[in-house]
Amino acid sequence: RGETGLEAAAQEIIHAGGRALPVPVDMADFRQVAQAAQRIERELGPIDVWVNVAFSSVFAEFRTIAPEEFRRVTEVTYLGFVHGTRAALDVMLPRDRGVIVQTGSALAKRGIPLQSAYCGAKHAIQGFYESLRCELLHQGTGVRMTMVHLPAVNTPQFDWLLSRLPRRAQPVPPIYQPELAA
Repeated sequence: RGETGLEAAAQEIIHAGGRALPVPVDMADFRQVAQAAQRIERELGPIDVWVNVAFSSVFAEFRTIAPEEFRRVTEVTYLGFVHGTRAALDVMLPRDRGVIVQTGSALAKRGIPLQSAYCGAKHAIQGFYESLRCELLHQGTGVRMTMVHLPAVNTPQFDWLLSRLPRRAQPVPPIYQPELAA
């Protein structure tokens, strides 16, 4: 969620004894994503697991979401997954191993009011995942892909996403803590 968040996550990893390489990337820009994957491979070694989780949204009625806002949500949320998956496959397929995790949402299965852009993108990710997973199975590759549909999780997204609602947005209950999802 920005360079400050990346740095904080990196410090947590380092504090726990790991190595971290924070790489700020606009997931809507394939070149940036591909360059990040190459840099990670160069500096940290082969990528074994790639988790797509980037998203954006606008909490608002559909008619109040500007077309450019809707497009940005789609570019980050849907195309971000497409770009991340392609970058991961580009480094994993030559080795014939690796796992790509698509972080879905319960809203990929059931759209809700005031989240049309997000729900649309998550539905698109579901279709993309199903199609590509079948292709990978048909090819007999050692690269695997899975999708995890999360329920309502208490994350900072409700503080940083654009909202036109009269009150603070929150997940649809029951709300789970991020540690449970992890």
